[in-house]
Amino acid sequence: MENNPKSESRVLFSYLLRPQIKFESYEAGEEVILLLRAHPITQLPWIINSIILFIILFGINFVIPSFLSFNQIFVLNCFVLAFILSYIWMSFLNWYFNVGIITNRRVVDIDFHGILYKEVTVARLNKIEDITVKSGGYFASLFDYGNVFIQTAGTEANVEFINIPFPSLVAQSINQLLGKKHGIQ
Repeated sequence: MENNPKSESRVLFSYLLRPQIKFESYEAGEEVILLLRAHPITQLPWIINSIILFIILFGINFVIPSFLSFNQIFVLNCFVLAFILSYIWMSFLNWYFNVGIITNRRVVDIDFHGILYKEVTVARLNKIEDITVKSGGYFASLFDYGNVFIQTAGTEANVEFINIPFPSLVAQSINQLLGKKHGIQ
């Protein structure tokens, strides 16, 4: 893992090498190798949508005063602002808490859907059969992000890391861990 990008333990980074974290199903003696989130560039759609919604709200405030009273405009603005801010908050939480974790023993994919539902997929290193990296398109090539699909043996669930940075390095890191696990260097 010498060729991985510089490691820094920053909260809002999407590729963290050897972060000092523990997670819900953390096992004693387990070492976290990588923490992965979707590449920040893939978050631009909801950020741009939020900016557009703010601009629309600002623009509508110039048209509405002739139709409604000040109190009605104030209540309407509060309602729309609450909607926009909740959209921003939910989008951020979706990005922040959907993580992939690679440890010295297993690969963990944690996906949150909304606030109340989460899906955790775990694959032990000795059950991993195949690793596929898919990256396509101009932006994915330019910003070096893509998908990593980890196929497991038998009926166990497969693990997917979607839109993560440096997908080839992630696959290489997992292959190195598999090599160490199987005594291949």
